[in-house]
Amino acid sequence: MDVEVEGFESWYLGLHPVLLSSLTVVAGDVDEAREATDEAFARALERWPRVKDMESPSGWVFRTALNVVKRRARRQNLERRLLGRVAPELESPLGWSVEVLEALRALPERERVAIALRYVADLSTTQIAQVMGVAPGTVGSTLSAGRRRMAIALGDDPADVDVVDLEEVFDGEG
Repeated sequence: MDVEVEGFESWYLGLHPVLLSSLTVVAGDVDEAREATDEAFARALERWPRVKDMESPSGWVFRTALNVVKRRARRQNLERRLLGRVAPELESPLGWSVEVLEALRALPERERVAIALRYVADLSTTQIAQVMGVAPGTVGSTLSAGRRRMAIALGDDPADVDVVDLEEVFDGEG
C-alpha cells in the first residue's frame, strides 16, 4: 500500500455507507447523494496526507459532501427556473415510507441536514456542530424544530415532540 494513502481504505469503507445514507436524506435523491459522496471522498483521497491529520477527517468529508450537495441543488434550482422543469419524484432509497421522505423534504435545509447527521449518521451534537459550522446549542434547537415539524407532518401531536422517536420513524416502524 502506498504510504501516502495508508489508512484511507479502512476509513473510507467504514464511513462511506453512513455518509451516503445521510446525504440521501439531505438531497432527497440517491443518485445525487452517490455523486456527492464519491466527489467528497475523491477530494479526501487527493488531500489524504493533510486530511488524515485533521482533528476530524470525517467531519471534513461530511462538510465537503454537504457543500457539493448544496452547490448542485442551487444549480438544479436555477435550471428548473430557467427551463421550467419540475422536481423529480422523491425516491425511497433507504426503505422509508413516502410520508417520511416527504416530511424530510419539506423541512428547511438546516433542519434536514441536522436530522440526517443525527439520525442517519448517528453523530453527536458536538460532531454535528463541527460539520455544520454552528454552536452545539444551535444544533439542539435545530433538531428540536425539525422533530416538531416532522411530528406535525407525520400526524403526531407536536406537544409530544420530545418523546417522538425519529429512529423508529427512520427504521419504518413509526
